[in-house]
Amino acid sequence: MGNRAKNLRIVNALSNDLPDLRDLMGKSIESLQVPFLNEAQIRASYEVMGLDTQLIKDNTYFAVFADETLVGCGGWSKRATLYGGDHSKGRNARLLDPSCEPARIRAMYTHPDHARRGIGRLILETCEQAARDAGFARAEMMATLAGVPLYLACGYVKIEEIFDTTSDGTKIPLIRMGKQL
Repeated sequence: MGNRAKNLRIVNALSNDLPDLRDLMGKSIESLQVPFLNEAQIRASYEVMGLDTQLIKDNTYFAVFADETLVGCGGWSKRATLYGGDHSKGRNARLLDPSCEPARIRAMYTHPDHARRGIGRLILETCEQAARDAGFARAEMMATLAGVPLYLACGYVKIEEIFDTTSDGTKIPLIRMGKQL
């Protein structure tokens, strides 16, 4: 397995996991975005990134543990919102039609001490299988620049680049990506 994490366990995230999930997300954003975003963008990115707790309610959000340590999280959605947390603008809880709309891959984060060990790939494969099982033939996501290399390696293609502008005018680069399941 090389430098891949061993003893990984992926489970549905629960509402009582929220403090640990949010802590992991903060560490991931603060560390893994550094090569791609400047300090102002990292601070502002919290406005457009984060966890949509609807995913936990829908039972489509996962936590990954190495032994008993939370090392990653991510999910998929059958709802229209493409990205962002509970606090983000533009949320839409409308259920998607799997016959003609893509599932959403959402809120993927890896603890920086465990990056590049297969955790993101495990989450992505779990999400893709769950979306297929729910009848979806395609998945889309809004990727951070830090996530693009993983998603490309997993067969996703770039659809468009956008800049989400936060309330203070900071522009956060994001890449919409998609894949046939």
